[in-house]
Amino acid sequence: MIDPLVSLAFSVQSNKGVYALLLGSGVSRSAQIPTGWEIVLDLTRKLAELEGEDYETDPAAWYKDKFGEDPDYSEVLDTIAKSPAERNQLLRSYFEPNDEEREEGIKLPTAAHKAIAKMVARGYIRVIVTTNFDHLLEKALAEDGIEPTIISTTDSVNGALPLIHTTCTIIKVNGDYLDTRIKNTRNELASYDEEIDKLLDRVFDEFGLIVCGWSGDWDIALRSALERCKNHRFTTYWTDIRTPTDNAKKLIQQRRAETILIQSANAFFDELAEKVFVLEEYNKPHPLSVKALVAQVEKYIVDERYEIRLNNLMNQEVEKLYKELSDKEKFPFDGISNDKFDDEFRRQVKLYESLTESLLAMMITGCRWGKESHEDLWVNCLERIANPPEEGSRRFPALYKLRLYPALLLLYGGGIASIVAGKYSTFLSLLTVPKIRPTYGEGGPLVLDLHPWSVMESPKIQSLLPGLERNPIPLSNHLNNILRDLLREILPQDANYQEYFDRFEYLAALVHANLQKEKYDEIWAPVCLFGYRSRFYRDTSIMDKIQSEFENSTQTYIDAEGGVPTEQAYSTWPPLKAGLFGGSVERFKLIKREFDELAIRVSRSRW
Repeated sequence: MIDPLVSLAFSVQSNKGVYALLLGSGVSRSAQIPTGWEIVLDLTRKLAELEGEDYETDPAAWYKDKFGEDPDYSEVLDTIAKSPAERNQLLRSYFEPNDEEREEGIKLPTAAHKAIAKMVARGYIRVIVTTNFDHLLEKALAEDGIEPTIISTTDSVNGALPLIHTTCTIIKVNGDYLDTRIKNTRNELASYDEEIDKLLDRVFDEFGLIVCGWSGDWDIALRSALERCKNHRFTTYWTDIRTPTDNAKKLIQQRRAETILIQSANAFFDELAEKVFVLEEYNKPHPLSVKALVAQVEKYIVDERYEIRLNNLMNQEVEKLYKELSDKEKFPFDGISNDKFDDEFRRQVKLYESLTESLLAMMITGCRWGKESHEDLWVNCLERIANPPEEGSRRFPALYKLRLYPALLLLYGGGIASIVAGKYSTFLSLLTVPKIRPTYGEGGPLVLDLHPWSVMESPKIQSLLPGLERNPIPLSNHLNNILRDLLREILPQDANYQEYFDRFEYLAALVHANLQKEKYDEIWAPVCLFGYRSRFYRDTSIMDKIQSEFENSTQTYIDAEGGVPTEQAYSTWPPLKAGLFGGSVERFKLIKREFDELAIRVSRSRW
C-alpha cells in the first residue's frame, strides 16, 4: 500500500495550486503561541486579580458566576485595557516575542510555517484557511518575498482579488489578533458573516484540502462550512498526531478523506515540502513523451522528405534544454553556504540528468541510425549545449564547471551509439568539430575541453556523487550506470554494453592524446573506467582488444617506387579508415604506445 504522504506529495506536485490548507492552533503550538481560549482564560485571570477576587483553578467558572455569562474575549479585553494602544500592547505580548523569547526561538515562524512558505513561493499552495490569530505565516512568507492577501473580515472579502489572481490568500476565519473582533467563545464560533461563508463554500468545493492542527471541535461555523460542501472535486487529507475526535471522524467520513498520522506539524510539512520539491526537481520526462520523441526521430531520419521536420524537432528540443540550463534559480552559482554545498552539488547533478534525458535519448537514436548527412545536426546540438551562458559568480568553481555535465552526457550517449553502428566518422565529428567557447580565443576541438575531469575536476568533487563516495573513478562509473538503461535497446547484453562503454572512453582518450601531442608535444588524456578494468580484468581489456583488432586488419608491404624499397603499412581498421589519427597507421601506433604507457602508470599509482 502506498504511504498516504507519498500519495499527497504526488497530488500536490502534479496539481499546482489545487490544494488549500486548513490550519488550526496545532501548527503554531511549537512556537508557544497560545490558543484563543487560552488567551481568554489568561485575560480572565488578570481581570479577577484586578477585582481582587480568587478565581481558584477555573477562571471561566469564576467569570460566569460573577457576570452570568461565559467570558467574552472583547469584553474582558476592554475591561482590562481601556485604550486601543493599551489593548494592542497587551495582545502583542501573547503573539510577539520579546528579546529573550526571540533568542530562544519562541513565537517565531516554525519549521511548518517555513515549509508552507516555500511551497507557496513555488506555486504549490495558494489558499490557506486558518483559525489562528497570529502572524507567523505572514512572517514566514515575507522571508520568501511574498506579501499575502489577508481576509479576516467581511470588508476584506469584498475588497479582495479573486483567489486565482493572488499568489497567496490567507483566510483568518476567526480574525486577527490586532482586531478585537476575533472569535473565541462558543457563541462567537457558532456562525460567520455571510460573505465569509460564501468564500469558504468556494474554497471547500473548488480546492483539495490538507487539514493540520485542527480538531474540528471548537470551530462550529467552520465545521458547518465543511458539512455544507456535499461535492468536492479533489481529495481531502486529514492529519492528526492522535486518533481524530468524533467531530473530526464525521467530517473525514463525509469528505472521504485520507487520514495521515503525524508526529508533529513541523515534521509533517517539512517532509511534505521535501517530497514535493524532490518530485519537482527530479521529475523525469514521462517515459511515453521520451518514446514519442525518439519515435519521431526514427521516422524522420529514414526519409529525406522529413529533413526539415527532423531539423526543427532537434532544434526545438535543444533550445528547450538550453533555456532550462540557463535558469539561474535552478542552477545558482552563489548564495550557497559552504555547509550546504555538498547537497546543492548533488541536487544539480540530478537535475541536469533529468532535464537532459529527452535530448539524450534523441541523440542516441540519431547517432545510431542517422546518415553521414545528419552529422551536422548532432554536432550543432552538442556545441549549443556545451556553451551555456557565461554570466554568474564563480565563487564555487565546481558548480561553474558542472554546467558542462549535460554536454558530457550527450557526448557519451551519442559517441557510444556511433561506435555501435560502426559510424566512426560521426564519432570523430562529435569529438573534434564542436568548440567550447573560451574566455579568449576561438576554442579548440571539443574533446580537449569536455571529459570527466574537466566537468568534475577532482576526486573529492567526484566522490560527492551518490553511492560512489569510495569508488576509485566515480564520474566514469556514474556515467556507466546512468547510461545503461538508455542504451539497453541497442545493447541488451550487459557484457556488450561494458565493452562499448570502454571502447568509447578509450578511443576518445586516444583522440584526445593525439590532439594534445599535436598542440603541446606531450601525451595526456583522461584515464577512466577502461584503465581500471584493463588493470584488474585483463581478459576483457579494451586496450588489448583494440591492439588485436588493429593488428589483424593491418598489413605491411614493400613499396619499391623511387628505386628505394621501403616497408609501408596498410590498414582496413574502421577507425583509421574514418579518419582517426589522419588515417595514419604510424601515427596511431605512436599515440597508442605512448598513451598506454601513461595509462598503465596512472592505473598503478591510482589503484
